[in-house]
Amino acid sequence: MSAPSPAGGTERDAPPLSRLRSKHLLSAADLNAEEIVLLLDTAEAMQEIGTRRIKKVPALRGKTVVNLFLEPSTRTRTSFEIAEKRLSADTLNIAGSASSLVKGETLADMARTLEAMAPDLLVVRHAYSGACDLLARICDARVVNAGDGMHEHPTQALLDAFTIRAHKGSIAGLKVAIVGDLLHSRVLRSNILLLRALGADVWLCGPSTLMLPGSDRFGVHATTAIDEAVADADVVMLLRVQFERMHGGFFPSVREYFEMFGITAERLRRARPDAIVMHPGPMNRGVEIASDVADGPDSVILEQVANGVAIRMAVLYLLAGVEADEVEP
Repeated sequence: MSAPSPAGGTERDAPPLSRLRSKHLLSAADLNAEEIVLLLDTAEAMQEIGTRRIKKVPALRGKTVVNLFLEPSTRTRTSFEIAEKRLSADTLNIAGSASSLVKGETLADMARTLEAMAPDLLVVRHAYSGACDLLARICDARVVNAGDGMHEHPTQALLDAFTIRAHKGSIAGLKVAIVGDLLHSRVLRSNILLLRALGADVWLCGPSTLMLPGSDRFGVHATTAIDEAVADADVVMLLRVQFERMHGGFFPSVREYFEMFGITAERLRRARPDAIVMHPGPMNRGVEIASDVADGPDSVILEQVANGVAIRMAVLYLLAGVEADEVEP
């Protein structure tokens, strides 16, 4: 299966590629603009597979993928599993509670054990930043970061970019306002790197206690004034308040947080008339987003979930190194 030819949009003007440079996807920083376009274009081709009566192609037949999810997940884990099945890969799912980690085995020893069984790809979610990088140094298998601590979540950023491009045609020049718990968000870190690589004007907004330290190094705007962040935005992306990562008081109350930083229909009117509302999920309704906005006509939150399957199919397909002429979908 070959990726569709680039057409339209500044970020699609890059020379066409057929491979990724790295054997792993650990960070959005691993991808240059051309590789991001390749992934997005390949995902468009993969999206069509989901519309067929039989949603399966033999692209990864004979490849073994281990899903090592050592932190709770619904959307990411499920979409990776569906993506692997649609590509005909053999899959193995391991949860932390069902692994030898609970007996005291180290992550490195677990990785060596899995490596002895010769998997082709490892899809890893872990509570600690850098866990995926550790496994990439140990294993010959290709490693996909499905979220590591507060570090990164590159496939989420890819599906976000895919969703934005589907609605806006081009990402270059768009104002993207990212509002919420910036400090604890791995989604934010990957989105900054990826959206900036595609030329977006990224604005960050949240309480001063939850701002991202050193964000000025990434060429983004940072403000605690939500009206400034949302004004004339093309995209408003909300981030979940991650109470489970907080030790101490970061804001007085949930009610005050919602009043100061929650996206309501009234606040959204400051954005452009055709602005879209995004959220990586799971949502805290009444905290970072009002229900009428989450379920309203500007919301593309469920589209993000659906697009996650196509993006993860593209990531697995390209990392597996399948030649375009090897597969007839």
